[in-house]
Amino acid sequence: MNEAQQSAAELPNLVSTDPAAAATAVDALSEDTSAARELTSDVIWRTAESLPWIGPQLHAVSVLARSIDDVASDALGPLIDVAGTIDLDSFAPRDGAIDLSPFIEMQDAAAVAADGTRQAAASLAAVDRTALVGAVRSPFDEASSLLDGVAVATESLANASVLLPRMLGADGPRDYLVIVQNNAEWRSLGGNPGAMVLIHTENGAMTLTEQDTASGVGSSSDPILPIDDELMSITGASPGMWFQNVTQATDFATAAQLANEFWARKYGTPVDGVISIDPIALSYLLSATGPVTLQTGDVLDEANAAQLLLNEVYLRYADNEQHDAFFAGSAAAVFDSVSSGAAQPGPLLEALARAGEEHHLLIWSAHSDDQAVLDGTTLQGGLPVTDASATRFGVYVNDGTGSKMDYYARLNTTVGWCGALADGRDAAALRVTIKNDAPVDAETSLSPYIHGDGIFGVPPGTARTVAYIYLPKGAMVVSSHASGSRTIDTATHAGRDVISWSVDLPPGGSASFDVVVATAATPILDVVRTPTLYANETEDISISCEFA
Repeated sequence: MNEAQQSAAELPNLVSTDPAAAATAVDALSEDTSAARELTSDVIWRTAESLPWIGPQLHAVSVLARSIDDVASDALGPLIDVAGTIDLDSFAPRDGAIDLSPFIEMQDAAAVAADGTRQAAASLAAVDRTALVGAVRSPFDEASSLLDGVAVATESLANASVLLPRMLGADGPRDYLVIVQNNAEWRSLGGNPGAMVLIHTENGAMTLTEQDTASGVGSSSDPILPIDDELMSITGASPGMWFQNVTQATDFATAAQLANEFWARKYGTPVDGVISIDPIALSYLLSATGPVTLQTGDVLDEANAAQLLLNEVYLRYADNEQHDAFFAGSAAAVFDSVSSGAAQPGPLLEALARAGEEHHLLIWSAHSDDQAVLDGTTLQGGLPVTDASATRFGVYVNDGTGSKMDYYARLNTTVGWCGALADGRDAAALRVTIKNDAPVDAETSLSPYIHGDGIFGVPPGTARTVAYIYLPKGAMVVSSHASGSRTIDTATHAGRDVISWSVDLPPGGSASFDVVVATAATPILDVVRTPTLYANETEDISISCEFA
């Protein structure tokens, strides 16, 4: 089994970014898994599985062998056969258009691969690991995690093979509103969507047809669309009244429909979908395209994109329209580079996959069949889902300063299981920490546009943050504690209890919110959170309920 695991280690990345290159890895894997399956399937082995202590160990090994062999021999086989006939370079634009036939040709095989790997991953998840000794459990957990990665990769490829041809106009022309979120001014889904471009697609060709800004699209004296009463109790009417605040909504479907309506009010025609990106996603794309030169003469590359777009532009220009124009021009330049074929297909697919996994790329479609493909993926930008396999909190942060101070802000989350409660229920804990790393002399060293100039009654240099903390569905608060809080409110949204926590932090200041909840234990404990400029990792450690 060790050889099989080593052969499989590269599969998640290869399947999602270079299916043809995965063929060699799968051939090697299939030989190893077939041998392992044969070894663990004879009568003696099966009989021994019923014995005390040793039985669960042997059963786990045999399930593992069968599952990985099913994936290598059956699930990935058809996909590899199709992928072997496709040159990765065929995904690059030629004469201004992408050849969509390779995506269409692999749809059926990709669906088979996704279904097979999903079933194999489920078989491993069903094994009771509590009876396994360390020498068995450790490699079993490692292989299970690996298979989960292959399942995600094949699911992503299957979705892409269906969705991309539709979005690129295979069945008729489409128009997509691309909003660029500004992570220097936090919103629940990333940042203030100050700039936007309209992309027209038809038969694989992409054309930029319009550019605008949030201030150019305008505002509404009343919510431009009805907002769910529960969401309204958390965010107020703000997401429906100002385009800059549509992403204050905590699920992207709501934010995108509000953005679509704002756009339609000005231009008269709704779009086929809304795509959200941010400077971090642009930096990933630039890693694939190489540097691009802007109309200002600036050279935008992977290393400087976030700093230039989220901070330096505000030191250089004093006017908001100039900021938005710089943002929109940068997005347009990266789009032109991608659509012209400057990016290598492999690195480009890797960049898009990374942006999607980290929530820096979100997609909503006005077409229900397309939206169904997005259901359950990170691209959908939905609320955190708790089920038998995972318990998930949600942490969404919003700027309350009216500034770009969040370039200096840090959001950290820590989760952990903290044992059983007296009544037998399991307890999970979450700690949310926010820190203001702005310079001590922020009031004088930063521009008024960055520090807010006290526009909402917040002292210059202080960062005000409003956090919406979504508890796992069905969870009950055991204890909670906040440091440095201004206000704490509670509400309910889509079956989840929500705690709103507001805090003001001067330069160098930090504050934390801790909560322990009673909920059923699951293999995974995680946080869905606002994608910020800095690493979006959640620390998972063993902690005590005492900390809250």
